[in-house]
Amino acid sequence: MINYDIIVVGSGPGGYVTAIRASQLGFKTAVVEKESLGGVCLNWGCIPTKALLKSAQVFEYLNHAEDYGLSAKNISHDFTKVIKRSRNVASGMSKGVNFLMKKNKIDVLKGYGKLKKDKTISVDGTDYKAKYIIIATGSKSRVLPSIPQDGKQVIGYREAMTLEKQPSSITIVGSGAIGIEFAYFFNSMGADVTVIEYMPNIVPLEDIDVSKELEKSFKKKGIKIMTSSEVISVEKKKNKVLAKVKVNDKEEVIESEILLSAVGIKSNIENIGLEDVGIATDKDKILVDKFYNTNIPGYYAIGDIVAGPALAHVASAEGIVCVEKIAGHEVTPIDYGNIPGCTYCSPEISSVGLTEKQAIEKGYKIKVGKFPFSASGKASASGSKEGFVKVIFDEKYGEWLGCHMIGAGVTDMIAEAVLGRKLETTGTEVLKAIHPHPTMSEAVMEAVAAAYDEVIHL
Repeated sequence: MINYDIIVVGSGPGGYVTAIRASQLGFKTAVVEKESLGGVCLNWGCIPTKALLKSAQVFEYLNHAEDYGLSAKNISHDFTKVIKRSRNVASGMSKGVNFLMKKNKIDVLKGYGKLKKDKTISVDGTDYKAKYIIIATGSKSRVLPSIPQDGKQVIGYREAMTLEKQPSSITIVGSGAIGIEFAYFFNSMGADVTVIEYMPNIVPLEDIDVSKELEKSFKKKGIKIMTSSEVISVEKKKNKVLAKVKVNDKEEVIESEILLSAVGIKSNIENIGLEDVGIATDKDKILVDKFYNTNIPGYYAIGDIVAGPALAHVASAEGIVCVEKIAGHEVTPIDYGNIPGCTYCSPEISSVGLTEKQAIEKGYKIKVGKFPFSASGKASASGSKEGFVKVIFDEKYGEWLGCHMIGAGVTDMIAEAVLGRKLETTGTEVLKAIHPHPTMSEAVMEAVAAAYDEVIHL
């Protein structure tokens, strides 16, 4: 039996980052992977979807070339090639992870891993032992009983990324990041898109102003939005899917060629040996402490399978904290109140901290500032005037409680707010930090100025 210091189960952005950091810290490390290195994020999630969205964005630019004083005629797209490019990008990233494994002298144990007692894991029947086992098995598309998936007409996100031909129409159930990104993609490619959301607003975790702005933008693009709506049954016919939707105590049937279920995720914790080892779970999550110890010594869990935001960057951060603690480093637990969230539709969405509603519910007396990109010189020059930056501060101490953005490139701008909040920056300090002009990012400073009644360009 081969012995390791650390075995990581799963090679997604939680698993492979954990393995690399463990190797850097001097641990003899192995990672178990049953499919492709990089997990869902690199192969079926974060990366390939961004490739699809970039193709959609370029297609939109070409179709609006005249807005920029340019001429582009007979613009068309090849859906098969768009999908192929996305898969090639994913393949390249997975190969990059394979290179990182070799570079860091990490053994890759290919196969299905099942946990056993005494810090042992069986990989397709071969046992391996370690001082520490870190579970990072991620998640998969959640399947609702009312929306059974067949992988052809009623699909999840994996099938949505590898369709052989473009659907003429698609119904998307769920308006979280996955549903919204695919709604933008398929609409840009020319499909008729309907988004069905159970909650009163799309992107329901976002600040209400962001939700309303995105709904306005999507409706302008021709996307049909149905909120406070529930799919109660799905009927498949030869070339179409009929979704029976309950809306305000009435029923409506939505017909489309394809139905994409994007109603969330389910943790991959079944059939991996948790019960055999005695590892405690609750509500589809493995129970861990602030340094990711399970109830069984020597077994740890990170990423989508533990409580907290199911995001790639969170899983990576958790893995690093976990192995650094194992190595005896002085580490600080993650502040889950300062995790940025991003949605890569167009306009993009990014946010961190409390929404305005949450801040009021927590009893804060607040200052709120909002700066529209329509007043931004860079946005006007770029032809990207949709959206705004919204900031929320505690009136008494100037604490930066939240930041919410919608517009072009805002997923690259949110880090300023994350870092500012981490350093306990006050509104006055942000306001007095000179931002470059003309940029989209100066809208952050302008929004803060609006909160403090010092705005210049409104």
